[in-house]
Amino acid sequence: EVQLVESGGGLVQAGGSLRLSCAASGLTFDDYAIAIGWFRQAPGKEREGVSCISNSHGRTYVDSVKGRFTISSDNAKNTAYLQMNSLKPEDTAVYYCTVATPDCDLTYEYNHWGQGTQVTVSS
Repeated sequence: EVQLVESGGGLVQAGGSLRLSCAASGLTFDDYAIAIGWFRQAPGKEREGVSCISNSHGRTYVDSVKGRFTISSDNAKNTAYLQMNSLKPEDTAVYYCTVATPDCDLTYEYNHWGQGTQVTVSS
């Protein structure tokens, strides 16, 4: 069974940085077909895709985070990361990771999520 555990969230002032981690078990990051996506859900809003990293298709970012967020992975640790810089109040949300489609489709209706980690950016 695949399990995903997110961590690294917190409270930060606008302009600050956080690094989120997604530790996965039950799968192997070295697998060519593996992709990990980061999503977020703000209060009263639908969950949206933020970024994705794929062994076969590289990295994907939603326009609102391009140039500020960087996704990476450590295959030896089966962990994906989301480095978030220049944070804005509108980045406030619960952030989730999931095993994504190999082509990093951020619009796909995924249904396997971790518990999420709260990110709060104060103005």
